[in-house]
Amino acid sequence: MSTTTIAKPKAKQPGKGGRRLSLPVLLLIIAGVLVLTSIVRLITGADGITSTGQMSTALRLAVPIGLAGLGGLWAERAGVVNIGLEGMMILGTWFGAWAGYQWGPWTGVVFGIIGGALGAVLHAVATVTFNVNHIVSGVAINILAVGTTRYLSKFTFEGAPQGSSKQSPPIDSLGTFDIPGLSGWLDTLNEKHWFLISDIAGLVGGLITDLSPLTVIAVALVPATWWVLWRTAFGLRLRSCGENPVAAESLGVNVYKYKYIAVIISGGFAGLGGAFLSIVASNVYLDGQTAGRGYIGLAAMIFGNWMPGGLALGAGLFGYTDSLNLRGGTTNVHALILLLAIVLVFGAAYLAWKKKYVPAVVTALISALMFVWYVGTDEVPRQVVTAAPYVVTLLVLSLSAQSLRMPKADGMPYRKGQGK
Repeated sequence: MSTTTIAKPKAKQPGKGGRRLSLPVLLLIIAGVLVLTSIVRLITGADGITSTGQMSTALRLAVPIGLAGLGGLWAERAGVVNIGLEGMMILGTWFGAWAGYQWGPWTGVVFGIIGGALGAVLHAVATVTFNVNHIVSGVAINILAVGTTRYLSKFTFEGAPQGSSKQSPPIDSLGTFDIPGLSGWLDTLNEKHWFLISDIAGLVGGLITDLSPLTVIAVALVPATWWVLWRTAFGLRLRSCGENPVAAESLGVNVYKYKYIAVIISGGFAGLGGAFLSIVASNVYLDGQTAGRGYIGLAAMIFGNWMPGGLALGAGLFGYTDSLNLRGGTTNVHALILLLAIVLVFGAAYLAWKKKYVPAVVTALISALMFVWYVGTDEVPRQVVTAAPYVVTLLVLSLSAQSLRMPKADGMPYRKGQGK
């Protein structure tokens, strides 16, 4: 194989996937969504959908999802499917809480990363060394993590002050901070409820208000991941293992080593997301605390087309819908039904312009049903609010499925020397 095979791992085969959105087009879409959201807020009076508090809560809930998604990105870019992200997050929650309440929250963060990495080592041994099916191995990691943490909790947390077999003692806070002056000014501007200006103030204010230091670290990991994977020789070699491991091996790349490194880093990210849940989000470990966020993180990665930026947008979307459970859920979700109906009208028009008439008609019908639902009700049932993050997960995956392009060798078995 020539070096071209490795140097251009993102090249698409004809007929597979759509074109990636350019940055100006993406920014234009985001601006359009902000304008529509502001219009819907004025029509419905649901000022909470763009409030500073709503955005701050959404960011806090998006962080563990984004970290799990980053973990999946690292593993799958090296060709290993990591369904075990949920289990690695579970290990991160327990290890983070266990070390955090004894030696402090930052120690808990480190142990959370280690806990997730331990689960990743098991996954790497099974999939890379012994060539076990990646899905089977990931599911086994998830089951093992649940059983292990429940067993350990009985011997560590039960009998401890304010602890039980399903809950750890409280963990000291890492603390929070605002941007002096700017946070308060943006919050005041948001409370004016002006068209678009207040909505932008709420969005930006939520990103710089009541921040945990760990949140800042997690957000910084997104551009750091992009730089390492797309701007370094190490990242090029790692991605080549997920695109064409035989060609990579022919050029001297130790494919096994890079797969191991990627999967362990993947587990570390998932473990960090778990530690965030038990140390920052709630300051205690709780049985079942991850609540499927590892799977949603995987969905965010797929929605983002195996790219850090798209992954971050997906995590933000899922975090926002999840935050509706905590702040004015029924009223805000009712307003978002109208927003979704309007967005689907634009989607139907776009599909018709592309001469995809059947999908356009289906999208238009769904939009009409959304309008009828909005007009015929004053608020939605609480169960709809609870299910919103999972419904959004299915919806965005179904809408984006036609333009996705996973690494070519993702999940495929590989044996050293198989190309000879």
